[in-house]
Amino acid sequence: MIRADTAPALIGQRERERDRGADRAPVTRTPEPGPQRARRTARLVGAWLRSAPLTLLLLVLLWGVGAASGSLSGPSERLLDRAGVGVPTLAEGRWWTPFTSLFWCSGPGAYVFTTLLLLLVGPAAERRLGRRRTLAVLVVGQLAGTLLGTGLVAAGSRAGEQWTESVADQVAIGPGVGLFALAGVLGYRLTVLWRRRLHLLVLLVPLLMTLYVGHLQSVQRCAAALLGLGVGALLSRGRLHLRTRRSSHTETRVLVALCLVAAAFGPLIASFYDNATGPFNTFSELYFSHRLSPDEVAEFCAMSAHDCARAHAVERIFDTPGRLMAALFPALLLVLAEGLRRGLRFAWRITVGAELLWVALLVWLYNDAGPVSGDVIQYFVEALLLPLLTTCLLLVTRQRFRLRLPGRTVRRLAAVLGGAAVAASAAYAGLGVLAADQFEPGATFRGLLHGLPAQFLPPAYNDLLPDYPIAVGPVARFLETYSGLAFWAVALSALLLAFRRPVVHTDAAAAARARALLTAHGGGTLSFITTWDGNHYWFDEEGRAAVAYRVLGTVALTTGDPFGEPAARARAVAGFAHYCDARGWTPCFYSVSRDTRAAAAQLGWRSVQVAEDTVVALPELAFTGRKWQDIRTALNKAGRQGITAEWWAHHEAPLALKDQIRSISEEWVSEKGLPEMGFTLGGLEELDDPDVRVLVAVDEQRVVHGLTSWMPVYEDGVPVGWTLDFMRRRSDGFRGVNEFLIASAALGFKEEGARFLSLSGAPLARSGQDEEPTGLQRMLDWMGRVLEPVYGFRSLLAFKAKFQPEYRPMYMAYPDPAALPGITRAIGKAYLPHLTAAQGVRLMRRLSG
Repeated sequence: MIRADTAPALIGQRERERDRGADRAPVTRTPEPGPQRARRTARLVGAWLRSAPLTLLLLVLLWGVGAASGSLSGPSERLLDRAGVGVPTLAEGRWWTPFTSLFWCSGPGAYVFTTLLLLLVGPAAERRLGRRRTLAVLVVGQLAGTLLGTGLVAAGSRAGEQWTESVADQVAIGPGVGLFALAGVLGYRLTVLWRRRLHLLVLLVPLLMTLYVGHLQSVQRCAAALLGLGVGALLSRGRLHLRTRRSSHTETRVLVALCLVAAAFGPLIASFYDNATGPFNTFSELYFSHRLSPDEVAEFCAMSAHDCARAHAVERIFDTPGRLMAALFPALLLVLAEGLRRGLRFAWRITVGAELLWVALLVWLYNDAGPVSGDVIQYFVEALLLPLLTTCLLLVTRQRFRLRLPGRTVRRLAAVLGGAAVAASAAYAGLGVLAADQFEPGATFRGLLHGLPAQFLPPAYNDLLPDYPIAVGPVARFLETYSGLAFWAVALSALLLAFRRPVVHTDAAAAARARALLTAHGGGTLSFITTWDGNHYWFDEEGRAAVAYRVLGTVALTTGDPFGEPAARARAVAGFAHYCDARGWTPCFYSVSRDTRAAAAQLGWRSVQVAEDTVVALPELAFTGRKWQDIRTALNKAGRQGITAEWWAHHEAPLALKDQIRSISEEWVSEKGLPEMGFTLGGLEELDDPDVRVLVAVDEQRVVHGLTSWMPVYEDGVPVGWTLDFMRRRSDGFRGVNEFLIASAALGFKEEGARFLSLSGAPLARSGQDEEPTGLQRMLDWMGRVLEPVYGFRSLLAFKAKFQPEYRPMYMAYPDPAALPGITRAIGKAYLPHLTAAQGVRLMRRLSG
């Protein structure tokens, strides 16, 4: 890590002194050693806990009362009867139980869970809500949540609902109810990113416990979470957070993946409870296989000798490593969740297929059951809800999962999975024939083939499969234990590794060749965006110049100027035009310089200005004079507030730093009425490039106030300039952080010997009227004015004027005015590939308003 200090605080009011202080370059510092970083982290954690005395007091009170009453291993029946809350206690007039239930937990596991939840929620709530309000929300949430949850169970029981009838006599205890209400309120005081994640978890965790475990306390926690979310919306200052806030593509994938993780963990959590009665738990053994009870084994043995042997064979599996197969489906869903988090279409298809197979299995079981009662129909309907809801969620968000694995990775994955399946099948069937006498009845090759599905499915599916030979000897048992287990170990590992590989849209060889050409000879100030994912590449016959483009409809839309050897760039325009003509595409050079515009004009093309680049010369840069007053003010204020600028490569940054960067970006995206734009505007994904430098403004508490990213502009193999791409700031942070970061970057690049700094182009914005505007130009100017409240391109251009840049127009060159409708659609699709119908309507309203 390289730290770049701001210019020191300036002394006095004389302009010469101010100018001298602002002209100092950032100071370079070495990274902190590991032990020093660990000690600093320990001090921060200690300070964090010391700042939460109420949390520590509640922890001492919880464990002290539990120890004094001998309830750490679980409260006595007498204590539960006097302090626990439920339908029976309230019906008998024990009105105090909603309050007294706050002071005990139901067992050691509950004490640990409550402690962790309190440590996570309590300190943050004290800082953001205040101690009095935190205590009030905790107590009131406990009372209201227990009363509402208990009332819902009582109402359902009176209505004859079977699940609520089964829990109506339960008594609950523990402060977790109030903590979930507190977490719901706290979420409204967090950043958009963590507000959304916390609210999702606040809903998912108690909802899962309710649907799978089904105990009274789960219902109370779920009720408290809903109350906390409602009260938090009312208590939040300023604008309520009730409207739908748009999330970025990355964050949507994270949220969908979390939902799938929840679906995977629900049956696992329920398996830890002997008396789980949740409505979704009816067929949970098909998700997570359970060990047969002695009564179940005896029931199978009463049917026939063969059924008895199969039951004992299933029971033996749980005494071997083969018991891992019981968690096969949850493990598969967790691996698929990682693929969804990465936005992979391949993982999306497998997940949808798995959910549909689950629905088909339940429908088959229902049809196979013959005439059924109303209660059984209810069981099937409840079991179908989860896969159907998950499938609907995946279908609604399908546009967010468009990334494709490289063809080489898919082929390698298919080879690994196919090879593992063949090897496991051959081992079981081939070696099983050699040890035929170790099966009951004696195994034949056909019989072993019938038994193959049982080797690759969890134990709970054995009684749904046709008859197959039962292993009784040591070799047969070894094959039965390890054949399927080995396959799934290889398959899940291969899937996870494939999902973790970098995802690219373009040909890797062409991308590497284009990057080498760009690095060796350079291009325009925006040429580095040609390295971004999604581009294809055209090279001239001699390989001296290249054009990055993407095909949208029948339009080949370029990404900036041609790049490569300077003498070959102009000729590349005509060469690329011929290339497109041979394929029936309409070429369009977008965001190009005057040189490319001139080369296109020689072909008879037309052009229109679509943006304006702003370039700052560095060799003579000095923040002196009245025109630099805003920049000097930002530098001085940052110094006084202890804010410094640090250079990072994004992939090397600490996790805490990257999490804050993501949170700031998510907050920015959520405030937009329309989705985040792409194409020539980078996002979080474009930060993760080793050649991109990220400048982060942090204070003494390591809080990130803003960041900028800088792309290199090459010449003869070395960077001679840098182009601004990603710029975000924290909404409640240092207000002059953008000016501070750009000024710090300029001083740092100047010291390194760079010639210029490009603040990049602002789309649909321009500073002057050098030429008489055409009808198309006037239409683009009008669109820039209309979209200003949403994307602020003109405000951005005005902001860049603070740095006294040289303005360089950027153009779109096109061959035929008749192709403009198609070109317009292509540009819109490039910038907004995930625009939904609702957002399109919103955009049209803005344009027509």
